Amino acid sequence: MELRNRQLRDIYVDLLMHYAELYPQLVIVEADLMKALKTTIFAEKFPERVVNVGVAEANMIGVAAGLSNMGKLPFTHTFTPFATRRVLDQVTLSVAYAQLNVKMVGSDPGIMAQLNGGTHMSLEDVGVMRNIPTMTIFEPVDGVQLAAMFPQIINHNGPVYIRLLRQEFDSIFEDNQKFELGKATSIIEGKDVSIFATGIMVKEALDAQKVLLEKGVSASVVNIHTIKPIDVEAIVKEAKKTGAVVTAENHSIINGLGSAVAEVLAENCPTVMERVGVKDHFGEVGKKDFLMEKFGLKAHHIVDAVNKVLERKNTAK
Repeated sequence: MELRNRQLRDIYVDLLMHYAELYPQLVIVEADLMKALKTTIFAEKFPERVVNVGVAEANMIGVAAGLSNMGKLPFTHTFTPFATRRVLDQVTLSVAYAQLNVKMVGSDPGIMAQLNGGTHMSLEDVGVMRNIPTMTIFEPVDGVQLAAMFPQIINHNGPVYIRLLRQEFDSIFEDNQKFELGKATSIIEGKDVSIFATGIMVKEALDAQKVLLEKGVSASVVNIHTIKPIDVEAIVKEAKKTGAVVTAENHSIINGLGSAVAEVLAENCPTVMERVGVKDHFGEVGKKDFLMEKFGLKAHHIVDAVNKVLERKNTAK
């Protein structure tokens, strides 16, 4: 399977079709967005394994829960605000509380809703899903990571929320890279500061690392692809090594990756830290570069956060 120079939704559909051959219980439940994720291709091959409920997202989750209760392995999909905020009660009670095995995809996370604007720009979906017991939250960086983790997601017994970028992505990992659900992936080792990043912010963190290195600052870059359960061991290890932490996420800094890392540090290894993400704000219409600049998600914002946290670190000595 070609994992580069493609849209992430194409890779996702290929993975669904491949694993549908291996798992006859795999089905998909959609809410009238099959063209958006190209699952129409899946429907052409497996028409009897597709349910499109129309624009009725809460019903989609209820149907998926029922299918899971009958022994099926349902994957649901809609845009992130409708995959989380709109269906919160159904996800909480019909899926998680009932201990059912449903995999839920929210596409166009954070500012990646772009021209669909604020109504479709969920900057709090991770926070919503973090609060649900037994929920696993996964955000792939690129096609390599999505493909490597897909069988683990299928074989994980319990609800999984996948934050999926639909279109072009930055290729970060080599084809043979290994990943483990719930375990962080170290990309670059540093000694002065640790940058924990997820999703599209991994590329920004790597760009920031290069700028910092030119200024004599050695930064670790760690990919947190599983936001829940968070890798406590990896976070504590990095914090003890560098004594300074920056988080970077395409999400509100409230109750997302930054909050999860802050909780780990507060309870295990108090460390100076700064959070890069959206500052308690609704989304708006715009292209990716404009929105990333407006909401403070570019590499230079990470560099600024590193400079600030290192100043605090040095002052504390």
